[in-house]
Amino acid sequence: MAPEPAIPSLEQMRIKLFGDGADLDSIIAANQRGLVKGFTTNPTLMAKAGITNYMVFAREVLRVVTDKPVSFEVFSDEFDEMEEQARKLAALAPNVFVKIPVTNTRRESACPLIAKLHRERIQLNITAILSLEQVQAVVDALQPDVPAFVSVFAGRIADTGRDPLPLMKTALEILKAKPSAELLWASPREPLNLMQAEQMGCHIITVTPEIFAKCTKFGMSLEDLSLDTVKMFYNDAQKSRFTID
Repeated sequence: MAPEPAIPSLEQMRIKLFGDGADLDSIIAANQRGLVKGFTTNPTLMAKAGITNYMVFAREVLRVVTDKPVSFEVFSDEFDEMEEQARKLAALAPNVFVKIPVTNTRRESACPLIAKLHRERIQLNITAILSLEQVQAVVDALQPDVPAFVSVFAGRIADTGRDPLPLMKTALEILKAKPSAELLWASPREPLNLMQAEQMGCHIITVTPEIFAKCTKFGMSLEDLSLDTVKMFYNDAQKSRFTID
């Protein structure tokens, strides 16, 4: 029987891990641990976390995270308002990346705005990308020497029954045209996605606190995990005082 392939620890991975969430305590803990190389959030995560003042929260995060990229998203559906919001967010700190959705809700491309902001050297994180056509359009809009993250939602692609790996590999090739742009694997669903992103050479993957917690099993023997599972079932049954009469 062939030996199991070696599983790297999170510390051994080449891919950059970005914390994804809007809980300030979790952000502080992740930043102090030193494992993550950046942070992302979005209006949905902020709403779930009970954030009521966007700019107060952003300033609190930036007071804690001073030397790693932090992505904050605009929330208007109108491009002129997106532009205004992007400038205000970018002005908060030099480590801010402004998240711009690839389209608005009317399916109108944000690429003209992306090109305008990037020409002015505003660091961007283009979000909600799911197709290679969108990847190509975004890359065409970017400057070659200004940092940018191109966030492809691999997890949401997988939700449709499609394998995201071929698309992500092609996206990585497309990004070679803009050396300062990095491919970000967004919306991972399980620790396996970290391995997939690592092995294909993706630059960045976002990781929620829930997925970080599951990564404690990385490298664990499958026999040991089997025993751990048996013990869990046994202990839960004992606590429940089940009987079979």
